[in-house]
Amino acid sequence: MGLFLIPLLTGFVFNWASAFTAFFTRRLGERGGRAATFVMRNILGIPVWAFGLVMAVRQTSPPLFDPTPVTEILGWIPIGAGLVPMIWGLGLLGMRSFRPTSQDTLVNTGLYGRICHPIYCGALLEYLGIALLHPTIPVVVACALCWGYIFVQACLEEIDLKRRIPAYRAYMTQVPRFFPRLWKQQRTPIRGD
Repeated sequence: MGLFLIPLLTGFVFNWASAFTAFFTRRLGERGGRAATFVMRNILGIPVWAFGLVMAVRQTSPPLFDPTPVTEILGWIPIGAGLVPMIWGLGLLGMRSFRPTSQDTLVNTGLYGRICHPIYCGALLEYLGIALLHPTIPVVVACALCWGYIFVQACLEEIDLKRRIPAYRAYMTQVPRFFPRLWKQQRTPIRGD
């Protein structure tokens, strides 16, 4: 059962390490820090844990419940809904999402004016959908670990963002982390708006 855990957890560790752009930039310079973050996130992190998730899905295991057309629809809804903030968030960030630098500026408009981490919000929905579509123990365990990974990754990135972008500290007090508020909260202007 557990072979999928090796790439899944290894990828998480590389992604967590990639969250420290400020640290790598101080040690390796702007160019070296950008390269270290890029390699850890986009070559050793995301592809490796994604491979672990695919391994979990492909592992034969009896389902926890019998899938029905209703559970299939309920699985595809969060997957489709999760794609929206992921693609929108990536579009707003551009290259910053793949190669963060110490020169990055705060993005706090559009979707980022409503959610601090829209890409992670979408990913949380995606994992929920995957668990509903493939309700086996390996998939549910992998998706639960992915949820935990997202929460840790967001915290680590926030530590780094507060160092690289001083206005981020005020921003994160006004904008919810993963899911938008249903009511409109009055924002005070953030330096860097």
